Amino acid sequence: MTSVAELLGIKQPTVTFHMKSLEEEMGVRLFESRSGKTFLTEAGQALLHYSVKINALTQEARRVVQEYDSLYRGTLHIGASYVPATYLLPPILNTFSQEFPGIRIMLSVKPSPVIREMLIRHQIDLGVISSEPFVGPVLQAETLCEDDLVLICSPQHALAQRDVLRPEHIAQVPFALHGNESSTRRLTNQWLEQHDIRLRSTVEMDSLEAIKQLVLLGGHISFMSRMAVQWEEQHGLIKVLPIPGEQAPRHIYTVHNKDRHPSVQVNRFKEVLRDRSHSFSLFNS
Repeated sequence: MTSVAELLGIKQPTVTFHMKSLEEEMGVRLFESRSGKTFLTEAGQALLHYSVKINALTQEARRVVQEYDSLYRGTLHIGASYVPATYLLPPILNTFSQEFPGIRIMLSVKPSPVIREMLIRHQIDLGVISSEPFVGPVLQAETLCEDDLVLICSPQHALAQRDVLRPEHIAQVPFALHGNESSTRRLTNQWLEQHDIRLRSTVEMDSLEAIKQLVLLGGHISFMSRMAVQWEEQHGLIKVLPIPGEQAPRHIYTVHNKDRHPSVQVNRFKEVLRDRSHSFSLFNS
């Protein structure tokens, strides 16, 4: 209790008074003491859940009022999965920051499921993720562009020489897997299960660039975003092949929380993002 009072900059009796007042107002016990420490009851835990939302909405309302007519100050919190963060966003961030130098941009790079959770928790303003189609009660997704999943190998690899590629051929060669949390790994697992393929030899890596370097050495193959290997494909370093059999479509999405009012910074950033992504050479090919 003392540490709470110090954190809030008020006296301990004041904290106790407000706690009792809150319990009286709610008509239920919210706190309990055990071994000299104060804990939330189940009712208190339930109230905490809504308190976090109320606090986030209060801050959101204040931000909207203060910055609604300004594109020249404020902070823009963006979360992005690895592919768009690495291969799509840098030129867009460069353009936006030059146009609006007073806006501070904070970019968190995480797997797509983590970005969605950050949006639900009101930790970021906007998400840009590579994912298979999804729907949810809280999040609103807008398709930005395609992000095909392709098979990659060295131009000298035996698979690159085949006229016809079948799922069983993939089981016969060493495979580089993405980390468990990535959407690419999730789609890879779905494809393997769908075609009843058991990989004989695998290496698992969390880094896209590390996987590409391994593939360049000639022994391994992998599934990867077409966007992530565009440069290597254009320079003849990596052979890009269609994945045999059926696979789930994948796109780059902008995602926001339906309960969160988009700021003018978010709306303007989405405009720049849409304009630049349409001119991205991969999508015009």
